[in-house]
Amino acid sequence: MSKYMFTAHYTSASWARLVKAADDRIVQVRSLLESLGGSLDLIYWDADSCAAHAIADLPDTLAVKTFVNTVVKTGAFTDVEAHELLNQDQLSDTLALTRSAQQFYEAPGKAAVDPS
Repeated sequence: MSKYMFTAHYTSASWARLVKAADDRIVQVRSLLESLGGSLDLIYWDADSCAAHAIADLPDTLAVKTFVNTVVKTGAFTDVEAHELLNQDQLSDTLALTRSAQQFYEAPGKAAVDPS
């Protein structure tokens, strides 16, 4: 299972509703994630930018896209982002694979400016 960070920016109307009658958003988010085979680690709110940041585990990209689409369709947010998080071992593996793969790709136009 992979770990993801979701950032959702509330619309001003949604933030106003939250200020007026704050309900437990953790229950709602946890329920949705569990229905997709995942789990919620935590949620933080950023009152300055009217955003929520959630860290969660989900089994695959399809579940991530479904989570984002479900949240977006409510109209409560101006933007929802999903980013996969890597632990130290995953980062090391990614960097090793990058080193081995770089022989198969060069920058566009490199041959035109460096014909050697």
